[in-house]
Amino acid sequence: MATTMSGTATRVTHGGGALAFVRGATGPLIGLVLLCAFLSFSTDTFLTLRNFLNVMDQITVLGVMAVGMTLVILIGGIDLSVGSVLALSGMVMGYLGDNRAWPFVLAIVVALIVSAACGLVSGLMVTRLRMPAFIATLAMMSIARGVASIITNGEQIVGFPDWFSNLAIIRHFGFLTVTVGLMVAITAVAWIVLTYRPVGRALYAIGGSQEVARLAGIPVRRYTMGVYVLCGALAGLAGVILSARLDSAQPSSGLGYELDTIAAVVIGGASLSGGVGGIGGTAVGVLIIGFLRNGLNLLQVSPFVQQVVIGVVIAVAVAADTLRNRRG
Repeated sequence: MATTMSGTATRVTHGGGALAFVRGATGPLIGLVLLCAFLSFSTDTFLTLRNFLNVMDQITVLGVMAVGMTLVILIGGIDLSVGSVLALSGMVMGYLGDNRAWPFVLAIVVALIVSAACGLVSGLMVTRLRMPAFIATLAMMSIARGVASIITNGEQIVGFPDWFSNLAIIRHFGFLTVTVGLMVAITAVAWIVLTYRPVGRALYAIGGSQEVARLAGIPVRRYTMGVYVLCGALAGLAGVILSARLDSAQPSSGLGYELDTIAAVVIGGASLSGGVGGIGGTAVGVLIIGFLRNGLNLLQVSPFVQQVVIGVVIAVAVAADTLRNRRG
């Protein structure tokens, strides 16, 4: 295990620039390049600045959620509740801010606190009750979705302040919205922490073996709790971003997002057994899903066929992960 930890530290801390960011995700990066090359030749509108900016807007929600999911999967966990927590966050924010009952900024803060609390409950079930992460977060998925529907009896909330909606509309410097900038900043901070900070090495160690990490003096429970809380908070932030994009909040938001989020992390080279992966690979995985959906839309492929294609991509990524583990 010590050798594995040492190898991981060398792998994530050496190098610099863009190459260091995607280190360990060479395969997914090659796949992204090939996908973009294929779509560039298949449609005239793919390789344009306008289309690229549209894709960046579309992947913002997925990108923010995928950062939190990366940390969870890295320690050998899973979180199936992120889509429901996203919906709950939007509904809490919308309900408190509706008709200006609360200052809208305060409504956003409360929504994020509620989302983090969902992650806290999931973390408690995993660490204290010893429940499998799959079951614990599946329960939270149902609870959060139910509460989101109870808040307004299943009705959506529309009409947010203009300044809030403009966060996802107005492009600063001609290309960057606040929401996209926020996604990029969160991704960069998470990469720096995982790459250069002791907590990053600790998360890799926990994913490799919780018992060995515990014997090495790493507070496994505390780190596990923190990861689930952060994952919940980021899912809540994604709900706020989605509400800004749609100028509405509805309890059905985020359906199926947990699958896309897990897929992005796995496609980016992370192992579902824990200890392998990184933020750079996840970013590549998010881009693959974003460009793939965008390209299929430009090619006028049926949404039903798109579901099949995405499913095949997920299956291939998981199969590659399985083969990698067997070889290891």
